[in-house]
Amino acid sequence: MQVVILAGGKGTRLKPYTLSFPKSLVPVGDFPILEIILKQLAAANATEVIISTGHLAELIMAYCKDGSRWGLKIRYVREDKPLNTAGALKLIPDLEENFLVMNGDVLTDLDYSTFFKAHLERRSSATISAYSRESKIDFGVIQTDERGVLTNYIEKPTYHFKVSMGVYALHRDALGLIEKDEAIGMPDLLLRVKASGKEVHSIESKCYWLDIGRVDDYEKAQETFAADPARFIKSP
Repeated sequence: MQVVILAGGKGTRLKPYTLSFPKSLVPVGDFPILEIILKQLAAANATEVIISTGHLAELIMAYCKDGSRWGLKIRYVREDKPLNTAGALKLIPDLEENFLVMNGDVLTDLDYSTFFKAHLERRSSATISAYSRESKIDFGVIQTDERGVLTNYIEKPTYHFKVSMGVYALHRDALGLIEKDEAIGMPDLLLRVKASGKEVHSIESKCYWLDIGRVDDYEKAQETFAADPARFIKSP
């Protein structure tokens, strides 16, 4: 399993933590979040990891080096200009026919190898790892018709959504839908794959997942990891 980790963002939503560190090196417990991910990928028998860097790339490269201390082979690509979450894929030579792509700032106990295997079995052009999340609205929500006449009034509702975990499996053909030097996000790329007539699947997981891109989620991740580190990093 070949894996691309997207670690080029500036982490502006996570300031002040990211003033001195790239977001992927922000610590969770005793480890940078990126190291937790790398340890998990090693346990999932990843064959190679490509880290896409940009902001403070030198710190990421100095910390991770060639990946040998985790039993991984790591190489790097660097964005000379921000290319969003999917544009950087166009910079990577020698990608395998199918590969995993993931953000470098997620705390999860997702079984990467099982997810990737499901992608291969479905022969999908792209597969999204999905998570069920709820959002509570602390206001009364009103619904009206086109004349402004009340049709419904819902007091402090809770909405349930299926959201992307920031972990994807792609077939190499998807790269042909990205223009050279194009800044494009993963949602737009996946919609292009769909528009091209190919199928994009989602697989919902019951795992733990948290995107640590916001301060409140980062603090929650700290608490969760401290309570049970072995949930995320298995002992050898």
